[in-house]
Amino acid sequence: MAKKDDSYSHSLSYFAWQRLKKNKLSMFGLIVIILCMIMAILGFAITPDSTPDANDQLLELSKKPPGFEIKMLRTRKNEPTHAVSFFTKMIYGEVSDFRSIPFSDYHFEGNDIVVREYTGDEKRRGTDINYNLADAVYAIDYNTPIVNNLEEGYTEFYEFGSDTKIRKTVVELRAEVEKNYIVTRNYILGTDPAGRDLLSRLIIGTRVSFSVGFISVFISVVIGLLMGALAGFYRGRVDDVIIWIINVVWSIPTLLLVIAITLALGKGFWQVFVAVGLTMWVEVARVIRGQVMSLREKEFIEAGRALGFTNYRIIMRHVLPNVMGPVIVISAANFASAILIEAGLSFLGIGAQPPTASWGAMINAHRGYIIGDAPYLAFLPGMAIMLMVLAFVLLGNGLRDSLDTKSVDDDQIMY
Repeated sequence: MAKKDDSYSHSLSYFAWQRLKKNKLSMFGLIVIILCMIMAILGFAITPDSTPDANDQLLELSKKPPGFEIKMLRTRKNEPTHAVSFFTKMIYGEVSDFRSIPFSDYHFEGNDIVVREYTGDEKRRGTDINYNLADAVYAIDYNTPIVNNLEEGYTEFYEFGSDTKIRKTVVELRAEVEKNYIVTRNYILGTDPAGRDLLSRLIIGTRVSFSVGFISVFISVVIGLLMGALAGFYRGRVDDVIIWIINVVWSIPTLLLVIAITLALGKGFWQVFVAVGLTMWVEVARVIRGQVMSLREKEFIEAGRALGFTNYRIIMRHVLPNVMGPVIVISAANFASAILIEAGLSFLGIGAQPPTASWGAMINAHRGYIIGDAPYLAFLPGMAIMLMVLAFVLLGNGLRDSLDTKSVDDDQIMY
């Protein structure tokens, strides 16, 4: 007896995934999207600068080239610790407990560490600044004085929020400063004019683009499915009213409509979600309307009516599941469009507001350097936008081909 072919037991989604895997460009786009999604989710947990909005500004390090390295003295702030949980840090960032002081040289003098200020210009010598060793390592409570006993070589002080006196020898403090508080910082992609780490801001910009794309597409799909399904299923007067609304919204230029909604709702991060989502639903509705109109006359819909099913059950259980293929393809294309629209709004200054790291805002802030000495400041966020949009376009094209049931061989389908 001939062995049964396992392909008869597989669903259409299995064959769609097998065809998608064979499309190398679509898989490249999917890999890029997954990597960017991981970066967006982890956020501040993986950025070199984990302060809120990656906004740690060191003006001495303005416009430093990629690969720039500098030694820094980290001194403890005299205030309560800002330590937060891992998940809180991942989402919102963490206010640093330390101040970072770039320097070109250092040496010890008694109870102090003396650092030569880094000016940002190799030809200009910086001034020497003294920092008390205990003050650099601990959060000193200045309501009680630091007692420096130079003869016996120790320092006594109280830490912020503690009633316990701490005594440390100068040798111990020097060793602790050299081991833990003098660090080398490497700026892989350089710094912006405000002295902020460009890599950190690019990573956080990924989160902004993904958030706008995901929530905007979700809003557009919910509204588009509802309007398209009602128009295609009920036809008649309902269809006429919905088509009129679609045509009116469709006739307004997308960017102008988004700008108008954004100005009405106010500038900000969350307003962009709503503005973009409310302008992208019309394409979803038009496609769903056509799909539903063709499905409503099928035999299984007539069978549902004959069995006494309500229109709500027919739409939700039998119509919508059969039109999700085109919705997935449109959503991938709309995701790319949402990223471009958000970047355009931020470039115009009506999207995410500073100091939020947005790729469009970064291009706008650094566009003057394109023909200057630091073109990478605008080039890198531009490349990030291009790569992200290209990834979604490639994935959308692959999904369109793989979800096409006409491309499935008849002998692969189990009837």
